[in-house]
Amino acid sequence: MAKKESSFKNMAMALFVITAVAGLALAVVYSVTKEPILVSQKAKINNAIKMVIPEFETISDTVMLPDDGKDSIRLHRLIKGTENSGIAIETYTDKGFSGRFSLMVGFTPDGAISNIEVLEHKETPGLGTKMALPAFKDQFKGIKLSDLPGEELKVKKDGGTVDAITAATISSRGFCDAVNRAYSTYKTGKK
Repeated sequence: MAKKESSFKNMAMALFVITAVAGLALAVVYSVTKEPILVSQKAKINNAIKMVIPEFETISDTVMLPDDGKDSIRLHRLIKGTENSGIAIETYTDKGFSGRFSLMVGFTPDGAISNIEVLEHKETPGLGTKMALPAFKDQFKGIKLSDLPGEELKVKKDGGTVDAITAATISSRGFCDAVNRAYSTYKTGKK
């Protein structure tokens, strides 16, 4: 086969073919993986709900509530039989050391925090990632934010009650911000 002349037209044509093949390959991979990714994300959310409110039978409804006019927070009302067994709230903060992270916060019917699960984060390994460990997040269990000054959580460094993660105060503040956001949504959504 004869070697083609190296001209702008030939280079542009070769680049176009390579780009078209790569684009088609990406489209095929996207269409094949789209559904399994959605199923996986839904399972992750359902598992987190079970971790924060273990005593429920069904999700009575899920409501998207606007937050700051930019994003929405999902509120899941949970029931066992005919009784309210609590509310699970998917919340987030943009105040983490490495930006946004999201949590699932469970509230009992009386407004106490039942448990918290970290859904997604990009915090520093070995420091901010400790927020997902029981040693940090279990200190929130049983807290009623309505009993706190200003109805909000703060780290001890800021005059609050939360023991911050050593060398990860920003991540700890972000965690408190996400829980405070969840509580605000809880107050709005329980009505």
